[in-house]
Amino acid sequence: MLRIRRARALDGYRLELELTNGTRVERDVGSLLRGPVFQHVRSDPEAFRQVRAEGGTVVWPGGLDLCPDTVIWGGMPPVDTATDAATDLRA
Repeated sequence: MLRIRRARALDGYRLELELTNGTRVERDVGSLLRGPVFQHVRSDPEAFRQVRAEGGTVVWPGGLDLCPDTVIWGGMPPVDTATDAATDLRA
């Protein structure tokens, strides 16, 4: 199962991710930071930069996290994950 090994904040709401297969991808997670729980991360660039990888996904202080499948694949992973489709995704 493909998961997130490392995360680094970039400009805007973009993240550089290193996946467990060694692939590096960039994702714009701005549209995923919805609702009042993410207000602080959305409104404070320093809070957004506190992102890290934990348990295979991205997390922020205060118990905030995003579903790894949504971050990596934009939804559930494809049925055939034998080929690494994550390298073909562009956010």
